[in-house]
Amino acid sequence: MRTDITASVVVFLVALPLCVGVAVASGVPAELGLVTGIVGGIVTGMLPGSSLQVSGPAAGLTVLMLEAVTEFGIGALGVFVVTAGVLQLVMGALRLGRWFRAISIAVVEGMLGGIGLVLIAGQLYAMADAKAPGSGPANIAGLPGMFAKTAGSPPALTAFALGVGTVVIMACWKHMPEKVRVLPAPLAAVALTTAAVGLFQLPVKRVEVKGLLGAIQPPGLDDLDGIMEAGIVGAVGTVVAITLIASAESLFSAAAVDRLHSGPGTDYDKELMAQGAGNTVCGALGALPMTAVIVRSAANVQAGAKTKVSRVLHGVWLLLFAALLPAALGLIPVATLAGILVFSGWKLIPLGELKPLWREHRGEALILMVTAIAIIATSMFEGVLVGLLLAVAKTAWDTSHIQVQVDDSGGKAAPVRVAISGNATFLRLPRILDALEGLPKDRQIELDLLDLRHLDHACHTALTNWADKHNKEEGVTRVVMSTV
Repeated sequence: MRTDITASVVVFLVALPLCVGVAVASGVPAELGLVTGIVGGIVTGMLPGSSLQVSGPAAGLTVLMLEAVTEFGIGALGVFVVTAGVLQLVMGALRLGRWFRAISIAVVEGMLGGIGLVLIAGQLYAMADAKAPGSGPANIAGLPGMFAKTAGSPPALTAFALGVGTVVIMACWKHMPEKVRVLPAPLAAVALTTAAVGLFQLPVKRVEVKGLLGAIQPPGLDDLDGIMEAGIVGAVGTVVAITLIASAESLFSAAAVDRLHSGPGTDYDKELMAQGAGNTVCGALGALPMTAVIVRSAANVQAGAKTKVSRVLHGVWLLLFAALLPAALGLIPVATLAGILVFSGWKLIPLGELKPLWREHRGEALILMVTAIAIIATSMFEGVLVGLLLAVAKTAWDTSHIQVQVDDSGGKAAPVRVAISGNATFLRLPRILDALEGLPKDRQIELDLLDLRHLDHACHTALTNWADKHNKEEGVTRVVMSTV
């Protein structure tokens, strides 16, 4: 119990600035990030699934949430999150949790890379106390102009310096003495920059505070009407994206956390239902969606947590802070939180994995890069969909290996024997037909398909048509077909 209590304090200190930063970057009151962290700790933390991973608002959903709030309004947030939570509960009940492990790693890393780049591009504006244009391409294209304006504005330059200082603190904190590193890097960055702002009275934006109860906005019928007016197709896409991304991130995090400790492994279906229950409660409170977060989970394990008590208590500490010290949020500079998220976005980009992946599996590396670019150019949902389609197409191509062997060693009196083996799919049909059309026109052909492991409808139809045409015009063809 002693180690669990200690671990819960460490996780609370890590989670506090991240909850606030994710909320501000998502375009919602800072308190809603704390609400999600509280629910992730107390509600999801008490449910079975994974004992040591910690849930809360995640940087990986920041871009999607900002797009949703901008397009549909903050009132629609609760509707989206409740629906996503219910879908997670249904998927867990249907035992679909383990199937999320079948998602291509290249797509997941591409998704995280795309999210990281969009997050960095958007938060660079917040570091200068400026408003981002909106979409990923517009944010990136507007960066030179933003830097030029920042250089000519002392208040903006001051804010940007705070953000850069935050990134430097986050990056260098691991090199500090062990006694100093007892304080988590995000909290240290917030404490140091907030103290600097207060000490020197720097003219920078600070977090707006509404109070915990004032920020909670349960969804109502008016919100449903607003969603219908804004566009049902976009709303459905948003819900599906929240469901899939939150579920995949949580279950991938669970797999990573299981490798960090020697205790009981995760039950993926129960964990998916726990995440669904948490998101349903978050949606009912109008808060941000939750996922399991690897940063907090790793901190929990490394701090010596043994049971789920630590993650439940971290939610209790967040609740006490939100209830007793809400005004403390108003002291935090927005540029500091933006700096934390810029650093988090950089950590999401899989630079270390890209080089060996390109060297060993070039096709997977291309899927990763295309997924990231598609997310930047379009949206989260569409980019992930492009990545998944590419992964499926690559898998279909890789598994449809075919061999066409022509044996013409028996002389002109003997038939030409053509043996086709492997997986005959429509992707390899041009190669098969090229080989068949190059056969002699005045010879009997024996087409042997017994070694085929798979013959799809397109190939079966094409081979039958080729045989019929050959029989009718040139001679007699004997086709030996596999019964499988």
